[in-house]
Amino acid sequence: MAVKDIFKNLRGRNDAAPEQIGGASVVTSADTARRLELLDDFEDAGIGWLWATDAQGRLVYMSQSAASKLGRPVESLLSQTFTALFEIDHDSPDERAGRPLNFQMSARSRISDLTVRFVPSQTNDAQSWWTISGQPKIDKSGTFHGYRGNAKDVTIEYERKREDSRLAEYDSLTGLANRHRMNKRLESTLIAYKAAKRACSLMMLDLDRFKQVNDTMGHQAGDELLRQVAQRITSIVGESGEVGRLGGDEFQVILPDLDDRGKLGELAARLIQIVSLPYPIDGKRAIIGTSIGIAVAPYDGIEREEIVHGSDLALYAAKNGGRGQFRFYSADLKDEAEERRLLLDDLREALAQDQLQLHYQPVVRTADNMVVGFEALMRWEHPERGYVSPGMFIPVAEDSSLINNLGEWAIRRACDDAVQCPASVRVAVNVSARQFTNPGFTAIVANALAASGLDPDRLELELTESVFMGDSETTDSIFKSLKELGVRLALDDFGTGYSSLSYLRSAPFDMIKVDKTFVDSCTQQDQNSAKIITAIIGLSDALGMETTVEGVEAFDQLELVCARGAKLIQGWIYAKAMPHAEVLERMASGEFSIQPDGPERYRADRRSVFRRIGLIHEDHRYEAVMRDLSKTGASIEGLLGVPVGTGLVLDLGAGQLAVCSVIRVQDAMIAVEFETPLVSDGAGGLVTRHRVSPYALAAAGMPLTSLPNGNYPLTISANAGTSKPAFLQVTVGRG
Repeated sequence: MAVKDIFKNLRGRNDAAPEQIGGASVVTSADTARRLELLDDFEDAGIGWLWATDAQGRLVYMSQSAASKLGRPVESLLSQTFTALFEIDHDSPDERAGRPLNFQMSARSRISDLTVRFVPSQTNDAQSWWTISGQPKIDKSGTFHGYRGNAKDVTIEYERKREDSRLAEYDSLTGLANRHRMNKRLESTLIAYKAAKRACSLMMLDLDRFKQVNDTMGHQAGDELLRQVAQRITSIVGESGEVGRLGGDEFQVILPDLDDRGKLGELAARLIQIVSLPYPIDGKRAIIGTSIGIAVAPYDGIEREEIVHGSDLALYAAKNGGRGQFRFYSADLKDEAEERRLLLDDLREALAQDQLQLHYQPVVRTADNMVVGFEALMRWEHPERGYVSPGMFIPVAEDSSLINNLGEWAIRRACDDAVQCPASVRVAVNVSARQFTNPGFTAIVANALAASGLDPDRLELELTESVFMGDSETTDSIFKSLKELGVRLALDDFGTGYSSLSYLRSAPFDMIKVDKTFVDSCTQQDQNSAKIITAIIGLSDALGMETTVEGVEAFDQLELVCARGAKLIQGWIYAKAMPHAEVLERMASGEFSIQPDGPERYRADRRSVFRRIGLIHEDHRYEAVMRDLSKTGASIEGLLGVPVGTGLVLDLGAGQLAVCSVIRVQDAMIAVEFETPLVSDGAGGLVTRHRVSPYALAAAGMPLTSLPNGNYPLTISANAGTSKPAFLQVTVGRG
């Protein structure tokens, strides 16, 4: 039925004769037929359509041309509930599209240019977007008769707008959300979660050694690498979060409703492992790594800027700690970018002023406990900072050209020192990938050997598999020139990365070093580390190479690795690294033999500490000192009269509360076992999986802000502190 027929019936009147004005046959309000003809022409032209509902919201009229556009008979649409024909497109670039249509119509509100998507039918699943407007029809008595409105097909314009919006919010290279979208998502999530008192974590990832891939393999290879990295991160994160690329080699992951630091640490470790596997690009193999910083709302902040800044600081701490690591934000982290800049300036000064030293850790032959070599390890005693860990300053140097100067100094000094040792003893020097690919590296080694007079066979260069990430022809050429000099080559940290056997086939290594991480867990029943050590030693023997097992600290480890075929050991059970003067003193007799000395059993998670903590029992809080900490328990000094089996809560600070029970007592020293084991903080420390939420603190009367430094006693009861303490608190010193 055409519009004019409907309106004839509705108005119940006949057509009027056309009216003439100035010679023109105009259309007036009285000329019903011509008015309706114009409306029909309007609808047929597709400029716009009309629709109407009854008081129950059922569609009673829709333009015939609109139904034809949808490929559906108009009869199939009439009498249906109007709101059931449309659905909201939540990905719409039009913010108004998020307003629920059914709410507006049930409220009898005016609808203005609302973009909606037609629900596809079984016979036609094509996407169709309309903008609809409508006005509620209410008569003089206040009776509601339904809606009268118009509509327009905006599919072409909408899809173009949506594509423009997608390009504005997504990274064109990887297809991931870009910085703009991630900022919006994080902002909206935190606002919503603040009201709902929910947690949200943010991970910041920065690729390690990506610039070197770009420089050595080209920008096209770098782009392909970024695409593969994006795919790997997305596959690991899955549906648990949203992944974005902020630009360059920076990625970000938003993880709603996840604040368990155990699970976060496991996810970060998995990401580091998968991202670090080699990438096949143009028939070559690229190797990179990643460092991760983690911040959690509301514990580390409740605003977007706070969480982003916290994860940034944690990321810098991870990179500063040696890369390939994750860190959780803590309030004592400094501005690591500024700290690294100052550290680099100080390191340049230290190199110029000869403030650096080499210490030497012995490599011992298990057959007779004789020292057969040393690994040169760099040490820095800063006049103001004190001892600076190599794990801090070496990564800083690797980010700049200073690593070449530092590496050259180490090779020259090691050669000079080795000459003063017996001819049977070798010295090993670590070489970074950046040093290795330096065009003048072979000449530097040759000059150091010539200046010192050291036999080339006594110099061993320790390399990691990261040297294989560059151009294979260049790498092979450097290997060849070094072997022509006569120096030895060792593959360090074997087994911790991809450890492709093709490295051993193509590179002329003389030595494989088994990484400490396998030794740490080799005596545990549920680990495969002992089997891996056996396999590496067997592989090395089959290839005619030597093997050094690193990081042996206890007799149970020593016995196991010796039983598995280890002939050379480097670890604290024999000696820590020592100054060159001590090496000469102990070698004065012409031989150097060391008897193993260490604990019977290795305990990886036990740490000696001196840390003041809060200790809560019922409604009383005590001050005590934690002397020893592991994942499963702690030793605490400061309370007398505590029976075995007593339930306690340890307040470790910054919202960390650990429920535990007393398992041993000796005077003022108690040993406790945690109800839930602690987890790694990524920096060698231990933290609780969960923290007391600032929202819980707010409910107890504290302001709703991110947690500052300090301890937070539990509010046990309304009568807290009214009864007598159950135990006697004693003062504890550092002695």
